[in-house]
Formats: sequence, C-alpha cells, structure tokens
Amino acid sequence: MRKSFVFIGLVPLILSVSAFAQETAPKSGGAPASTTATTPAIAITPTTTPEDLAKAAFLAQGGEKFRTVQNMMLRGSVQLYPPNSPQSIPGAFSIVTAGDKLRMEIDARPIIVFKQIYDGQQSYSSMPNVEVPPLSRFGLSLLRRYDQPGHTVSNIPNKKALRGFRVADSDGYTTDFYIDATNGRVMEFFFYYNGYTFGTANSKFKEVDGVLIPFSFSQRFEMPQGAFFAEYSVKEVKLNQTLGEDAFVIPR
Repeated sequence: MRKSFVFIGLVPLILSVSAFAQETAPKSGGAPASTTATTPAIAITPTTTPEDLAKAAFLAQGGEKFRTVQNMMLRGSVQLYPPNSPQSIPGAFSIVTAGDKLRMEIDARPIIVFKQIYDGQQSYSSMPNVEVPPLSRFGLSLLRRYDQPGHTVSNIPNKKALRGFRVADSDGYTTDFYIDATNGRVMEFFFYYNGYTFGTANSKFKEVDGVLIPFSFSQRFEMPQGAFFAEYSVKEVKLNQTLGEDAFVIPR
C-alpha cells in the first residue's frame, strides 16, 4: 500500500516544476549556473497590482528566455516521504520535457522503479492507472503564459512576507504564486487538480542560460490518507538540446 501512495503522489508533484518547456525556440549551449539574486525589474510595493506581480515573477524567471525554452532535462536526487511516515525513500530522478511531452524516470530501488511517458497524445506508465495532468496548465508553465489571451491574473492574500497572485487560463486551471518582494522570485506555488492540492516551496535557485531554475525544493501533496512529501536536489540541467527521435516513444 505504501508503494501505491508514493506513485500517486510522485507524478503530479514532480511535473509541477518541470513542465514549462515549449516546442519552438532557438538552440543554446550550456552556460554556467549562477546563484546571484537580482533586483526585480518591477519595484514591488504594498500597492503593486497582481498583474505587475506576475510580470515581476515572469522577468525574475528569465523573461522571454524563460518563455521560449524549447525543452528541458533535469537530473538529480529525491527523498520521498509517504503519508504518516518519518522514514524517507531515497532515489534518483530524470525528467525530459518539451511542450506537453514528458519522459520521467524514478529509480529508488528496491522500493520504486518507475517510468512515465507522454508523447503529446498518449500516455504510458510502468504503473497502471497513473494519470499525467495537462503539463502546460499549471505551475511555472502557466506563469510564462500569464499575459497571453484567455489568461487572467487576480489578487489573493499574501503569505507572511511573500506577495501572492493567481493566474488562471481560459479553461479555469489555476495556480497560486507567492513571490519574494526583494527579487520577484517564485518561492511557493500551489495548483489544484482533480480535487487535490499540490504545493511547491523553492529554497535554492541557479541561473542556466538566462533562465532561473529551482535546484532545491520541497513539495507536498494532500491525500485522504495524509500528506505526501518529497524533497528534490537537482544536480544537472540542460536546456534547448537536440533530442533523439525516441525521446518520447511509448513502448509497445
């Protein structure tokens, strides 16, 4: 039973930070990562509008470089905490995304070995009945579309020192963002899918090819059986690579 809880919580959690790559953009190389925090391009004050908060967050992520990421590859380690369990399950993860396409692999032997692929139309999972949420509708992917037709930005209560705003698309998918007022970075965000709440808290960032990437973050998935936690440490990031033709091929 614990294994089922891990899989159910793992898939949408890891998607919430990885799925912002779109399918048309120029190629780029692997520039060194940077942890330098910058002053936001838009001054954030107690009266800053939700639209300007969204713009500040968008610019902090890299602006148009963030918007035009073609694909992204992440590799690193993860600690999985099933509901009501103080004991973590250590593992490694790798993710490749391009638009709505996804390839994700988790290796936490002997407890978990898992593969998920979505080719833009069909989904494959090494575990039956695991559903992939629409990748372009939530989290950082939604943020890069905040100013496009059909999207709205609205006010939500702040969270302690963090400023909050909500982005919704034309189909009603929403994500609540909370940003650091000193630099505009997204420190937390929450999205809602099939009646569940998924939350992400970022603690460490690096800049890769002009795009801000969370390198250390924790996530929480509320389940009827309790809260599922996961802690991620990204070791390697590659953007805008030439992907193999078999990158998103579903096994037959």
